[in-house]
Amino acid sequence: MGILQELLKDIPIPKMAKVKVNFDDRQIDDLGSALSAKLRQERIRQKIKPGMKIAIAVGSRGLDRIVELTAVTVKALKDAGAEPFIVPSMGSHGGATAEGQREVLAHLGVTEESAGCEIRSSMEVVKLGELPNGLPVYLDKYASEADGIVVINRVKPHTAFRGPVESGIMKMISIGLGKQKGAEACHQLGFKYMAENVPAMAKMIMEQKPVLFGVATVENAFDKIAVVEVLTPDEIIEKEPELQMKAKELLPKLFFDQLEVLVIDQIGKNISGDGMDPNITGRYPTPYAHGGPDVNKMVVLDLTPQTEGNANGVGTADFTTQRLVDKMDREVTYANGLTSTVVAPTKIATTLPNDREAIQAAIKTSNVLDFNKAKVVRIQNTLVLSEIEVSEALFEYVKGHPQMELCSEPYDFTFNEQGNLIPHKGE
Repeated sequence: MGILQELLKDIPIPKMAKVKVNFDDRQIDDLGSALSAKLRQERIRQKIKPGMKIAIAVGSRGLDRIVELTAVTVKALKDAGAEPFIVPSMGSHGGATAEGQREVLAHLGVTEESAGCEIRSSMEVVKLGELPNGLPVYLDKYASEADGIVVINRVKPHTAFRGPVESGIMKMISIGLGKQKGAEACHQLGFKYMAENVPAMAKMIMEQKPVLFGVATVENAFDKIAVVEVLTPDEIIEKEPELQMKAKELLPKLFFDQLEVLVIDQIGKNISGDGMDPNITGRYPTPYAHGGPDVNKMVVLDLTPQTEGNANGVGTADFTTQRLVDKMDREVTYANGLTSTVVAPTKIATTLPNDREAIQAAIKTSNVLDFNKAKVVRIQNTLVLSEIEVSEALFEYVKGHPQMELCSEPYDFTFNEQGNLIPHKGE
């Protein structure tokens, strides 16, 4: 027996039980009608003149019904006599190439056929000016030449900074439409100043170029559209902070203030840009964001197949498994850090041979006197929070919580011969 096994062999893992978590699931069912009505409002219609060539910025990953949002917006512009076209707006994503960005849109389901208009993809930008701090402000060349610009994006909390405006319409204008050069410029000074730089860059673009309106969505805890708004430039500045607050209210969460151990089955770029959403785990890649539970030790067990070896986020955990590390594509993972300038999440966490030892290591180091009373929560990933598992020390708290219900008898984690978790009956 090796020294690690000797240190861990007597560490108990507390009994667990299944918990159902209830979130607000209200959503807009007939999105086409809701959005069309907002686009027909007089203050929006009067901005669109027949013959105008209008660039529509599309490109954020993970938006609910992005294909429909885009097609309905294109149709409304065409009905008003305009000539819309799509500009991929995603900073440096898609390998920072024109063809790569077109492919990202196609992967999201947005094609010339589905949208009903042309896609013009280029990494060329024009420099509009500089902020007082010297930061250059760039805009996609096609968008800069258009008679009007429309932006489509979801408003949500960012994972690396806090401010009245985080991820949303202004970030799409400043970073998305700025392409690789704009993304690089905005990240250059780090996330510490992002809350100031994103709105400042967006305002400069809106002052110099004809941004007509933004189509903003807010999603519920199940990533379904709960709110859709169409905002003029003045309204973007005034109302995006309110939508940001609404997004934070609807965000799914773990209803625990403090945990000894959080076990996450899978991380991946398809779950979050950070592998796992820091707004859920309470563990952030920078010191400039906060919120969520205080977790003493965090364990990540595996990568999703869809992340294709990108293990960004593993360094945010304390422990991981050899299985995850074997699947890691270091070049892709490290490129993620070099682009974002945030490299702590791409480090490799303390690696144990299997799930059981990784969980035992987390419990052993969680600074609790009685290991059987450790507050442990296990989740599948940070997108799936309606069903979680909690340890015995949390049963009473769960029973008294209005949004949680205990729905199984206590049981022990079961492991296979390799020491990896076997799904509990009913999973």
